[in-house]
Amino acid sequence: MRRHHLHSRSLRQGAGALRGSVAKLSIAVLVLLICTLAFLFSTTLTGSKGFTVPSEINVEQLWGSADSGGWRPSSAPRSHWPPPPKESNGYLRVRCNGGLNQQRSAICNAVLAARIMNATLVLPELDANSFWHDDSGFHGIYDVEHFIHSLRYDVRIVESIPEIRKNGKTKKMKAVQMRPDRNAGVDWYTTEALATMKQHGAIYLTPFSHRLADEIDNPEYQRLRCRVNYHALRFKPHIMKLSESIVEKLRTEGHFMAIHLRFEMDMLSYAGCFNIFSPEEKAILEKYRDGNFAKKDLNPEERRLMGKCPLTPEEVGLILRAMGFDNSTRIFLAAGELFGGEQYMKPFRALFPRLENHSSVDSSEDLSTKSQGLLGSAVDYMVCLLADIFMPTYDGPSNFANNLLGHRLYYGFRTTIRPDRKGLAPAFIARAQGRKAGFEEAVRRVMMNTSFGSPQERVRNESFYTNSWPECFCQTEARNPTHRCPPDNVLQVLHNQLESQMTGNLDPHQQQRGNRTSSMVR
Repeated sequence: MRRHHLHSRSLRQGAGALRGSVAKLSIAVLVLLICTLAFLFSTTLTGSKGFTVPSEINVEQLWGSADSGGWRPSSAPRSHWPPPPKESNGYLRVRCNGGLNQQRSAICNAVLAARIMNATLVLPELDANSFWHDDSGFHGIYDVEHFIHSLRYDVRIVESIPEIRKNGKTKKMKAVQMRPDRNAGVDWYTTEALATMKQHGAIYLTPFSHRLADEIDNPEYQRLRCRVNYHALRFKPHIMKLSESIVEKLRTEGHFMAIHLRFEMDMLSYAGCFNIFSPEEKAILEKYRDGNFAKKDLNPEERRLMGKCPLTPEEVGLILRAMGFDNSTRIFLAAGELFGGEQYMKPFRALFPRLENHSSVDSSEDLSTKSQGLLGSAVDYMVCLLADIFMPTYDGPSNFANNLLGHRLYYGFRTTIRPDRKGLAPAFIARAQGRKAGFEEAVRRVMMNTSFGSPQERVRNESFYTNSWPECFCQTEARNPTHRCPPDNVLQVLHNQLESQMTGNLDPHQQQRGNRTSSMVR
């Protein structure tokens, strides 16, 4: 009986192992089949009406701005937008965690939250130490005076929470700490948060990253986010001057492209794409993932087919070469410490030898000592914003790339090259397996289906900070009334409203004129 039991168990174990092997083999065969079909399809693609999709990309046109379709950026209010009342409901403090661009989004959300609650916003705190080990803070990175002045029609902002006098002693008002849910809705701010603020006079929201819903069914609220992001948040003069100096040097010989090369340990570990690395490198990435991210069983081949893997430097070079860029192209690299070092950069450098970063263009002491801090990130951001072409290599959870995509769209539909990693995966897998025929043609066909920075609707799960169209854009000759541009005197209207509130109501005739002008803003 015992022998029979052991025999049965061994048979079951053997069958289980066989099923596991068959399952793994099935996945491998499926991956190979998908890659082969997709690759063959991509090399014989035709349009829905029977014509062949163009396979040539005009590189010279890419150096200019993308087709705007008659749209232009506009974040000014288009309906009645009263100034912040003289008396607010209390003070709002926030602590913005994460890197520079995660903090940037949080600042925009903080301004909107203050507007929603009719609160006085205390200058947001930047929790730089946890990410950059840099204590520059808001005053060290942004132009505070410009920030407060730009938003005077929207919210009241103070640099610090005021002192109160109680029992003959003067001390700072204490803000009650609260922790909003991730992507909390407007209703949380108008109920729970507002009630606590009214009761105690001040609240402190920490941490404040992604703590306000991205999609809000109120275009004026979304336009306020754009006013903060693209107008009020201006880097300090010395950062702007340094960035403009680098751009001028890069442009001495013509156009230049900026690439956000996200081939770094944290992102590679997060993506779980370890199959291209040596056993030693794989062990380093797995250890980092285990210590920083939730445990999850990830299949590298499947991740790659889904477009979840960051592009390697060589793949970036191959895409650009297939698109028609030659080795004279000047490229600015915005990146942290690349994983694996020069061995992964060598193939890219062979294709495009004219590679620069902020340290190679400007060797000033200020940048060399803070290249990986907020200053270095701010300079990289501005150079990428001003570049003729911007290319993110991994725009998944990358706040830097996503914010820049949105900013360049608002900045005049400046050209962006967004590789469709899922669409390109079959071509790269086929090439890695030695089937190189038709590779460049397949890459061109995939890339021809991207927008290169033209306006397009937000897709599911796409952040408002990545694409603020159509809320923050308008058309001078729009058929849809909601898309019409506000009048040229909209700032004067807002100014008059603010002045009216500060000095008391205007006389009836002036008030009527103001109301008529306000209605024009609609």
